[in-house]
Amino acid sequence: MKRILKIIGYALLGFIAFVGCYLLIAFTLSRITIDREAGANGDVAIYIMTNGVHTDLVVPVKNDQVDWSKEIRFDNTTSKDSTAQFLAMGWGDKGFYLETPTWADLKFRTAYRAAFGLGSTAIHATFYKNVTENASCRKIMVSRDQYARLATYITSSLQHDENGHAIPIKTNANYGKTDSFYEANGSYSMFRTCNSWANRGLKASGQKCCLWTAFDTGIFLKYK
Repeated sequence: MKRILKIIGYALLGFIAFVGCYLLIAFTLSRITIDREAGANGDVAIYIMTNGVHTDLVVPVKNDQVDWSKEIRFDNTTSKDSTAQFLAMGWGDKGFYLETPTWADLKFRTAYRAAFGLGSTAIHATFYKNVTENASCRKIMVSRDQYARLATYITSSLQHDENGHAIPIKTNANYGKTDSFYEANGSYSMFRTCNSWANRGLKASGQKCCLWTAFDTGIFLKYK
Protein backbone atom coordinates (compact mmCIF):
# COMPACT_ATOMS: atom_id res chain seq x y z
CA MET A 1 0.00 0.00 0.00
CA LYS A 2 2.83 2.40 0.91
CA ARG A 3 4.49 1.66 -2.43
CA ILE A 4 1.29 2.44 -4.32
CA LEU A 5 0.85 5.70 -2.41
CA LYS A 6 4.47 6.61 -3.14
CA ILE A 7 3.98 5.98 -6.88
CA ILE A 8 0.81 8.09 -6.85
CA GLY A 9 2.66 10.83 -4.99
CA TYR A 10 5.54 10.87 -7.49
CA ALA A 11 3.09 10.88 -10.39
CA LEU A 12 1.22 13.82 -8.87
CA LEU A 13 4.43 15.74 -8.25
CA GLY A 14 5.57 15.01 -11.80
CA PHE A 15 2.28 16.32 -13.20
CA ILE A 16 2.47 19.49 -11.09
CA ALA A 17 6.09 20.04 -12.20
CA PHE A 18 5.11 19.56 -15.87
CA VAL A 19 2.23 22.03 -15.61
CA GLY A 20 4.45 24.53 -13.83
CA CYS A 21 7.17 24.27 -16.49
CA TYR A 22 4.59 24.58 -19.27
CA LEU A 23 3.06 27.72 -17.77
CA LEU A 24 6.50 29.25 -17.16
CA ILE A 25 7.62 28.60 -20.74
CA ALA A 26 4.31 29.86 -22.11
CA PHE A 27 4.59 33.05 -20.05
CA THR A 28 8.23 33.67 -20.98
CA LEU A 29 7.97 33.06 -24.73
CA SER A 30 4.72 35.02 -25.04
CA ARG A 31 6.45 38.11 -23.59
CA ILE A 32 9.19 38.01 -26.24
CA THR A 33 8.02 40.27 -29.06
CA ILE A 34 8.62 39.83 -32.77
CA ASP A 35 8.32 43.33 -34.18
CA ARG A 36 6.19 44.41 -37.10
CA GLU A 37 7.83 44.61 -40.51
CA ALA A 38 9.18 48.07 -41.16
CA GLY A 39 8.10 50.27 -44.03
CA ALA A 40 4.79 48.57 -44.87
CA ASN A 41 1.74 50.63 -45.84
CA GLY A 42 -1.53 50.35 -43.95
CA ASP A 43 -3.91 49.55 -46.80
CA VAL A 44 -6.24 46.90 -45.31
CA ALA A 45 -7.88 46.83 -41.87
CA ILE A 46 -7.86 43.45 -40.13
CA TYR A 47 -8.65 42.69 -36.49
CA ILE A 48 -7.75 40.29 -33.74
CA MET A 49 -10.65 39.31 -31.48
CA THR A 50 -10.79 37.31 -28.25
CA ASN A 51 -13.62 35.86 -26.18
CA GLY A 52 -11.27 35.80 -23.21
CA VAL A 53 -9.73 32.44 -24.12
CA HIS A 54 -9.60 32.07 -27.89
CA THR A 55 -8.22 34.42 -30.57
CA ASP A 56 -9.84 34.89 -33.98
CA LEU A 57 -8.36 36.59 -37.02
CA VAL A 58 -10.91 38.99 -38.53
CA VAL A 59 -10.78 40.01 -42.19
CA PRO A 60 -13.04 41.87 -44.64
CA VAL A 61 -15.58 39.50 -46.17
CA LYS A 62 -14.65 40.90 -49.56
CA ASN A 63 -12.25 43.38 -51.10
CA ASP A 64 -10.49 43.62 -54.44
CA GLN A 65 -7.93 41.02 -53.31
CA VAL A 66 -10.00 38.27 -51.69
CA ASP A 67 -13.68 37.33 -51.65
CA TRP A 68 -13.95 34.95 -48.70
CA SER A 69 -17.67 34.40 -49.26
CA LYS A 70 -16.85 32.21 -52.27
CA GLU A 71 -15.44 29.58 -49.89
CA ILE A 72 -16.83 30.50 -46.45
CA ARG A 73 -20.36 30.73 -47.73
CA PHE A 74 -23.26 32.63 -46.19
CA ASP A 75 -25.49 29.68 -47.11
CA ASN A 76 -23.66 27.51 -44.58
CA THR A 77 -24.90 29.66 -41.69
CA THR A 78 -28.35 29.44 -40.14
CA SER A 79 -29.27 33.03 -40.99
CA LYS A 80 -27.82 32.97 -44.53
CA ASP A 81 -27.48 36.75 -44.13
CA SER A 82 -25.22 38.10 -46.87
CA THR A 83 -24.94 41.66 -45.51
CA ALA A 84 -21.96 40.93 -43.22
CA GLN A 85 -18.85 43.02 -43.76
CA PHE A 86 -16.34 41.05 -41.67
CA LEU A 87 -15.39 37.43 -41.18
CA ALA A 88 -13.74 36.10 -38.02
CA MET A 89 -11.89 32.80 -38.31
CA GLY A 90 -10.30 30.67 -35.63
CA TRP A 91 -8.60 27.29 -35.76
CA GLY A 92 -8.95 24.62 -33.09
CA ASP A 93 -9.70 21.06 -32.07
CA LYS A 94 -12.77 19.80 -33.92
CA GLY A 95 -14.11 17.78 -30.99
CA PHE A 96 -13.72 20.73 -28.65
CA TYR A 97 -15.53 23.04 -31.07
CA LEU A 98 -18.45 20.72 -31.76
CA GLU A 99 -18.88 19.03 -28.39
CA THR A 100 -18.21 21.90 -25.97
CA PRO A 101 -20.56 24.85 -26.62
CA THR A 102 -20.01 25.94 -22.98
CA TRP A 103 -17.35 25.09 -20.38
CA ALA A 104 -20.03 23.15 -18.47
CA ASP A 105 -20.12 20.71 -21.41
CA LEU A 106 -16.41 19.97 -21.29
CA LYS A 107 -15.62 16.25 -20.96
CA PHE A 108 -12.31 14.78 -19.82
CA ARG A 109 -12.02 12.73 -23.04
CA THR A 110 -12.44 15.84 -25.20
CA ALA A 111 -9.87 17.83 -23.19
CA TYR A 112 -7.39 14.93 -23.17
CA ARG A 113 -7.62 14.37 -26.93
CA ALA A 114 -7.23 18.08 -27.60
CA ALA A 115 -4.26 18.53 -25.26
CA PHE A 116 -2.27 15.66 -26.75
CA GLY A 117 -3.07 16.12 -30.45
CA LEU A 118 -5.27 13.04 -30.83
CA GLY A 119 -8.15 14.65 -32.71
CA SER A 120 -8.79 16.43 -35.99
CA THR A 121 -9.17 20.18 -36.37
CA ALA A 122 -11.68 22.70 -37.68
CA ILE A 123 -11.96 26.35 -38.64
CA HIS A 124 -14.78 28.19 -36.89
CA ALA A 125 -16.00 31.05 -39.10
CA THR A 126 -18.33 33.83 -37.91
CA PHE A 127 -19.77 36.67 -39.96
CA TYR A 128 -20.18 40.16 -38.45
CA LYS A 129 -21.97 43.19 -39.87
CA ASN A 130 -19.77 45.52 -37.85
CA VAL A 131 -16.67 45.20 -35.71
CA THR A 132 -16.02 47.58 -32.81
CA GLU A 133 -12.50 48.11 -31.55
CA ASN A 134 -12.18 47.63 -27.78
CA ALA A 135 -10.05 45.73 -25.26
CA SER A 136 -11.16 42.41 -26.81
CA CYS A 137 -10.90 43.52 -30.44
CA ARG A 138 -7.92 45.34 -31.91
CA LYS A 139 -7.54 46.82 -35.38
CA ILE A 140 -4.32 46.24 -37.34
CA MET A 141 -3.58 48.04 -40.59
CA VAL A 142 -1.66 45.84 -43.03
CA SER A 143 -0.30 46.31 -46.53
CA ARG A 144 -1.79 44.58 -49.54
CA ASP A 145 1.17 42.20 -49.67
CA GLN A 146 0.83 41.39 -45.98
CA TYR A 147 -2.89 40.77 -46.39
CA ALA A 148 -2.20 38.43 -49.30
CA ARG A 149 0.21 36.47 -47.10
CA LEU A 150 -2.37 36.29 -44.30
CA ALA A 151 -5.00 35.05 -46.77
CA THR A 152 -2.59 32.37 -47.99
CA TYR A 153 -1.91 31.31 -44.40
CA ILE A 154 -5.62 30.99 -43.55
CA THR A 155 -6.41 29.23 -46.82
CA SER A 156 -3.63 26.70 -46.21
CA SER A 157 -5.22 25.91 -42.83
CA LEU A 158 -8.45 24.83 -44.53
CA GLN A 159 -8.95 21.41 -46.04
CA HIS A 160 -10.17 21.46 -49.65
CA ASP A 161 -12.16 18.98 -51.72
CA GLU A 162 -11.17 17.63 -55.13
CA ASN A 163 -12.46 20.83 -56.73
CA GLY A 164 -10.39 23.05 -54.46
CA HIS A 165 -13.25 24.24 -52.25
CA ALA A 166 -13.30 24.49 -48.46
CA ILE A 167 -15.18 21.59 -46.87
CA PRO A 168 -18.07 22.62 -44.59
CA ILE A 169 -18.84 20.49 -41.54
CA LYS A 170 -22.50 19.54 -41.35
CA THR A 171 -23.50 20.05 -37.71
CA ASN A 172 -26.13 21.57 -35.45
CA ALA A 173 -23.45 22.68 -33.00
CA ASN A 174 -23.35 26.24 -34.30
CA TYR A 175 -22.82 28.92 -31.64
CA GLY A 176 -25.26 31.33 -33.26
CA LYS A 177 -27.03 32.21 -36.51
CA THR A 178 -24.01 33.61 -38.36
CA ASP A 179 -21.31 30.98 -37.84
CA SER A 180 -20.25 27.69 -39.43
CA PHE A 181 -17.43 25.14 -39.26
CA TYR A 182 -14.97 23.86 -41.87
CA GLU A 183 -12.55 20.96 -41.95
CA ALA A 184 -9.01 22.09 -41.22
CA ASN A 185 -5.44 20.88 -41.57
CA GLY A 186 -3.09 20.22 -38.70
CA SER A 187 -3.32 18.75 -35.25
CA TYR A 188 -4.26 20.72 -32.15
CA SER A 189 -2.27 20.21 -28.95
CA MET A 190 -1.13 22.12 -25.89
CA PHE A 191 1.80 23.31 -28.03
CA ARG A 192 -0.29 24.16 -31.12
CA THR A 193 -3.33 25.95 -29.77
CA CYS A 194 -5.96 28.21 -31.28
CA ASN A 195 -3.96 31.18 -30.04
CA SER A 196 -0.63 29.95 -31.41
CA TRP A 197 -2.44 29.53 -34.77
CA ALA A 198 -3.55 33.17 -34.69
CA ASN A 199 -0.08 34.24 -33.58
CA ARG A 200 1.49 32.40 -36.54
CA GLY A 201 -0.96 34.18 -38.83
CA LEU A 202 0.26 37.53 -37.52
CA LYS A 203 3.84 36.37 -37.94
CA ALA A 204 3.20 35.19 -41.52
CA SER A 205 1.78 38.60 -42.41
CA GLY A 206 4.63 40.56 -40.83
CA GLN A 207 2.74 41.87 -37.80
CA LYS A 208 3.82 42.29 -34.19
CA CYS A 209 3.41 38.99 -32.38
CA CYS A 210 4.81 36.65 -29.75
CA LEU A 211 7.77 34.36 -30.24
CA TRP A 212 5.24 31.68 -29.21
CA THR A 213 2.08 31.72 -27.15
CA ALA A 214 -0.48 29.20 -25.99
CA PHE A 215 -2.88 31.86 -24.68
CA ASP A 216 -4.60 34.97 -26.00
CA THR A 217 -3.07 37.20 -23.32
CA GLY A 218 0.38 37.25 -24.93
CA ILE A 219 -1.03 38.41 -28.27
CA PHE A 220 -3.22 41.17 -26.86
CA LEU A 221 -0.43 42.55 -24.69
CA LYS A 222 1.29 43.49 -27.96
CA TYR A 223 -1.72 45.61 -28.96
CA LYS A 224 -2.63 47.43 -25.73
